[in-house]
Amino acid sequence: MKSPFTGKEMQRVYEKRIWNFRGEQYEYEHSSWFCSDSGESFTDDLSDTAGFVQVTNQYRDKYGIPYTDEIISIRNKYDISAAKMSLILGIGVNQYRKYEQGEVPSVSNGRMIRSVSNPKVMLEMVESSKNEMSQSEYQKIANKVKSIIADSDSYKLEQYEIKRIFSTSRSRENGYAQLSLDRLKNVMLYILERCDDVWCTKMNKLLFYVDFLAYRDSGMAITGLSYRAVDFGPVPERWEKVYSEFPEVHQEFRQAGDFEGSVLIATQNADVSLFTDIELQVMDKVCSLLGKKSSRELSRISHEEKAWKEYCDNHEKIPFNEAFSIRVASLL
Repeated sequence: MKSPFTGKEMQRVYEKRIWNFRGEQYEYEHSSWFCSDSGESFTDDLSDTAGFVQVTNQYRDKYGIPYTDEIISIRNKYDISAAKMSLILGIGVNQYRKYEQGEVPSVSNGRMIRSVSNPKVMLEMVESSKNEMSQSEYQKIANKVKSIIADSDSYKLEQYEIKRIFSTSRSRENGYAQLSLDRLKNVMLYILERCDDVWCTKMNKLLFYVDFLAYRDSGMAITGLSYRAVDFGPVPERWEKVYSEFPEVHQEFRQAGDFEGSVLIATQNADVSLFTDIELQVMDKVCSLLGKKSSRELSRISHEEKAWKEYCDNHEKIPFNEAFSIRVASLL
């Protein structure tokens, strides 16, 4: 950001602050730009929103309130409108729509919304509200919910795969990112489209930077993975399973001088509709800055990060609050 006084580029500054949200205090990293000539600090909508998301993520996690994308996903699973969902839940339609736009539900409303992710609970709610709908509307929704219940084996298989790939539940440990195999796969496809010779070692570092910089800029990571500091730099937990999970991403063994390993190859293009504009901007910047660098270069760069140095001795998990110490971020 340029100073409104001098037109010069300003320094980005991070500092820990306390935000009072619904009567409770939460620590977050405040982002601003400092003008050394005037001594003034400035923020923009993006940095203010990122701070708010850091705070509300902690609140949602504490009280079991679903995240905005989860609220939308639950409704989409049953293929109904926001108006019908609000009727079934007994929440005003305008209020419910605000929840889908990012407003944090009350604890009671949030837990009720989360409860209907269970189709058996949803069916009970539909039955309770059937007199407020036409017979055809009721029958259509009830049949959809019953079909989901009947297809429970498919749901169980999906949940098994999620638990096999992701090492932690949605929380601070994975940057509060949703646990979505589809989004994870398409992040990798996106990277493979735009970066040269992506060996597994290189993908490890690119995913790390994508997630930590997304958390820095928006308050939420993208892939759902958590990371450890090992000898060759930051790596996603269970990375071997991640890279062998999707048929659209396959491994090709190669040897280059004294280096041998697997190169990742994409067999289809990424579905960019799964990502927000901010997420796409982060991925674009990481690919543009680091996409042509070799695995060795990326390992060397990652070894300069405090996020690696502080946790490498015991191969510890890297906390996402280290996103605000990332050195490569100054180049983005």
